Amino acid sequence: MHGLVGRYGERKVYYAGRNRGGRMLANALGRALWLKAVYTGGVKWILAASVWTGVLAVGAVAGGAGDCPPAGDPVVAGEALTHGPYLGHVDHESARLWMRMSVAGAYVLSWGTGSEALAVIPENDLCATFTLVDLAPQSEVVYTLRRAADEDVLLTGSLCTGPRPESGERVRLVFGSCANDLKRPQQEIWARIMEEAPDALVLLGDTPYIDSTELSIQRRRYREFFSQAQMAPVLKAVPTYATWDDHDFGRNYTDGLLAGKENSRQAFLEYHANPSAGEEGAGIFTSFRRGPVEVFLLDTRWFAGTEPSFADPDAPTLLGARQWAWLRRGLQASDAPFKLLACGMIWNGATRPGKTDHWGSYVHEREALFRWLGEQGISGVVLVGGDIHRTRVVRHAAAQLDGAGLVEWITSPLAYSVIKAANAPHPGLLYDGGLTDTCLVFDIEVAAQAARLLGRIIDPAGKVHFSLEQRAPLTGASGH
Repeated sequence: MHGLVGRYGERKVYYAGRNRGGRMLANALGRALWLKAVYTGGVKWILAASVWTGVLAVGAVAGGAGDCPPAGDPVVAGEALTHGPYLGHVDHESARLWMRMSVAGAYVLSWGTGSEALAVIPENDLCATFTLVDLAPQSEVVYTLRRAADEDVLLTGSLCTGPRPESGERVRLVFGSCANDLKRPQQEIWARIMEEAPDALVLLGDTPYIDSTELSIQRRRYREFFSQAQMAPVLKAVPTYATWDDHDFGRNYTDGLLAGKENSRQAFLEYHANPSAGEEGAGIFTSFRRGPVEVFLLDTRWFAGTEPSFADPDAPTLLGARQWAWLRRGLQASDAPFKLLACGMIWNGATRPGKTDHWGSYVHEREALFRWLGEQGISGVVLVGGDIHRTRVVRHAAAQLDGAGLVEWITSPLAYSVIKAANAPHPGLLYDGGLTDTCLVFDIEVAAQAARLLGRIIDPAGKVHFSLEQRAPLTGASGH
């Protein structure tokens, strides 16, 4: 927890204060109260009015001139929305805002000097993703939503843009997978994620559990999942990115030969606001940059088994030729000190007996990737996976990388059961934990000579079960 912690009456009030702005959350007994920051002379003054006593509490945290004020809770008129607004992709100059309307119609979102009009239709399940452009870095953006027909204001809110890519400012990312709201409705981990005040949240699949490619079921499960009282405040405050794994792709253990996967992709696009989604109507892979880190969010379901592998024509593919080419282009162009390669699957094969949907079953493509990274001299690569209901950290020897090796973080589950049999031996195993509620937190910052990444595996109480620091050189774009 960063910043101030105080108690007012029977409520605990948090201010997650970091230089880029942070968020304030007041957790009440039975309700949450969002606070606003007031700026005076370069200092953030935090005002918390007690709902029950009328007492005004004032605190101050030093802040730089370029700080962005914390976002307030969006104000929605009546029942204009069934869900949202939720933050999707946010960078230094644009932002994506997702919401689901109560009724179809034409809507206009306005901000600063810009606006976007969208037609909300039943064919998209009344979902809308607005893209705000021409924004300034690390700035507050106030927006309003109106119905085009009558100009009634339906929503007022604000968001904060991110730092420039070249910024050395500290960044916090949270990763997680496997949250079963049907079988584990407590979902305590979301409150902890809120308290961590990340700059972005990355969902690695099985978020939610759907287990069907029927479009109506896909949509219903997303509506149910995103309606959770514990989760909704996070989605409103934290830019959220996602990929899928088997249960939200369609069915357990499935690959790209699954019938009806087009329905799964349609629902995924309707209910997420990633910066992009695959290429030419195939897959959902995407990437985003946040200060000193770039995240490549891979799709390890859509293409799996659908064509011969680019690494071995006698073996099936996992990534597919199109995604492989996209990944290489992105890594070569990236000048981020750290590059996180994240997907739903684990990157090794050490898991419970009989399970085959992991990179260990496609070792030809994993080895081709490691070999290519070594040939190109690409540094700062970190692997992230989920899926196996086990939290683990593995070091890959990766002889192709001149013995430097790669660290793989496995974070699962956010909220569900543990699979004891997944604690399989691996020569590079650094940590194994059976935690029913957990997430992975990365803090990335730039020092004088190198970039630093601190990874922490934590539970809802904030207990750190494992931590590891990694360093990467400060270099320009990689590749020869």
